[in-house]
Formats: sequence, C-alpha cells, structure tokens
Amino acid sequence: MSAIGLRRLGLILALLLQAALLIGALPANPDEAPAPPPLAGQLLVAAPSMDDPLFERAVILIIQHGPDGAVGIVINKPIGQTSIASVFEALGQKGGDVSGDVRVFSGGPVQSEVGFVVHSPDYRRPETVAVNDRLSMTSSVDILRDIAAKKGPAKILVAFGYAGWGPGQLEREIKMSAWGIAEADPALIFDEDRDKVWDYAWNHRTQHL
Repeated sequence: MSAIGLRRLGLILALLLQAALLIGALPANPDEAPAPPPLAGQLLVAAPSMDDPLFERAVILIIQHGPDGAVGIVINKPIGQTSIASVFEALGQKGGDVSGDVRVFSGGPVQSEVGFVVHSPDYRRPETVAVNDRLSMTSSVDILRDIAAKKGPAKILVAFGYAGWGPGQLEREIKMSAWGIAEADPALIFDEDRDKVWDYAWNHRTQHL
C-alpha cells in the first residue's frame, strides 16, 4: 500500500470512529430503554474460560464502541522487537532513512497488515483518534517517522491488526461472561510487564454490562 493510501485509510478509519463516538454520545430516545454505556477507553479482559485461541488471556483496549459495533487493540500479545525501518518495509514503505527500534504487538486478527499506534495524548495528527483524555490512537506512517526522529509521543504501543465486533456482538459476549471489563490505566498499557497484564487486569476488573 502506498504512503498516500495508508494515510487515507488511517484518515477514513479515524473519521468513521469519530462519527461513531459522536453517535454514541447523543442522548437516547426517552421512550426507549437506556443504552449500555459505551466501553471506549476501557479494557476487555478475556475470561479464564475463553476457548478462542486467538483471544486466550487477551487484554484489549476498546478504541470505539457504539450501535455499529466495536473496535479494539490487543495490548498484551507482543510479536517482538524490531527496527522501525523493518516496520516501514512491512507496510510497503521506504524506511531506509529512519532509525531506532520499536516493540511490535499483534493487535488482533482483522487486517493484520495495517499498523496502529496507541499512544499518550501529548501527540496529535489530523487522523488521531482521542480514545479518552489519557489515551489516543493514530494509524499513519508519519507517526512512525516522528517516533524515529524523537518527535513522537512519550508513550507508544505499536500494533498490527485489530479486533472487531458487529452490532450487539460484544454486548452478547459480555453477557455470556466471555469478557471482564477493567479500567484502561496507561501504566498498564505502556509500562507493565506483558506477562503480568492479564493477571492485573483480571484481578482489577469492574462489573460486567
């Protein structure tokens, strides 16, 4: 995918997510039952009984949640440490002029060829999605260039792929006790030992929907 194509994809995704977040923030029809609270900015924690090997002991940051479904990034499935130049190559970009290394994660089984950067809110581009006041997400090769140039956000998590749910699907899975919900503490997302993330999140989960 070309740099222009990747930027356009990131911008389209950002606009779709922002529109869905706006829809989710609108007041519900007073004649209808209250809608469940949106989970954007929360963590989904796979229950110990999770039988899907793709999500066993997975902890997922929910980026968007609304009537049209949900999108999240797995934060505790590292692939390994690699050069930023290698990430550019994986995206089909020229990265010979960039330096530095990043830890790369498997963000989920959907579109594993697309990169996302979950990061602290001290960095913003036009395509950046503000998950909440402590977390943002950007899908762009430009953020990788800024990271390499030491102009990027203070905290980052680079992932390929994402997890997605259709309308009502995530709510049904939560009611079936497939997932717990925990606060998305930035220290847990960016700093904690990945081998300890699931245990901490599960032990600090909040009430299900």
